[in-house]
Amino acid sequence: MENKILAKVGEKEITQEDLNIALKYAPREQAAQFNTLEGKKYLLNEMIMQELIYLEAKDKGLDKDAAYQKELEALKENLLKQHAINQLLKSVVVEEKEAREYYTSHPNQFQQGESVRARHILIHEEETAKGALEELKSGKSFEEAAAELSECPSRAQGGDLGYFEKGKMVPEFEKAAFELEVGQVSDLVKTQFGYHIIKLEDKKEATVVPFEQVKGQIISYLEKNLQNKKVVEHANQLREHYPIVIHEDQLV
Repeated sequence: MENKILAKVGEKEITQEDLNIALKYAPREQAAQFNTLEGKKYLLNEMIMQELIYLEAKDKGLDKDAAYQKELEALKENLLKQHAINQLLKSVVVEEKEAREYYTSHPNQFQQGESVRARHILIHEEETAKGALEELKSGKSFEEAAAELSECPSRAQGGDLGYFEKGKMVPEFEKAAFELEVGQVSDLVKTQFGYHIIKLEDKKEATVVPFEQVKGQIISYLEKNLQNKKVVEHANQLREHYPIVIHEDQLV
């Protein structure tokens, strides 16, 4: 595709490629707006204004300003450091075989504990809670009772709390929920929040997360570790080539 010239400010040409780069790095929330014709016109005008400010700064000699030069050198130094690190780490690659070996040798990291799915009705007053339990025993549906009587926001979902593992709920609630059979409704369970009536909807046994689900995470984790190790090892080697003087007594 031809790299068309969209504008010229002084001797500076603003091309289609320049605009495309600006679009690429535009804030995500503005990207859709800038991809319209009007948005591109607006962005081009912004680029023109920025170029005008740049030209004026050059004319005023602001590029010779000491503070600017110091900041520019710091930016250049940081860019060079990052470029050097990127070059050093290009060879760090973790293969699927290595990820699978890690997965196999660290089984505890990929276990998914036993979980249950439960509904509950939360009522602060004991007598009111006892009345709700009697309604359930008389045949009222749990979802309907939760929607009408529960004082927990989950009432909007018929008291459904979704799936949860051990350690996610207060101890009294957790113990009661995990001891129920699927379809069973508890007696009143007192916690710091009030009185609960719990219905167990489903139970999942502890399982091991399949390798394919965590392969990407393992590879990223191993790559990060290898990269950190390589940078530290390389920096330690460089200590033999460049003089270092540390003034720890000056630390505050």
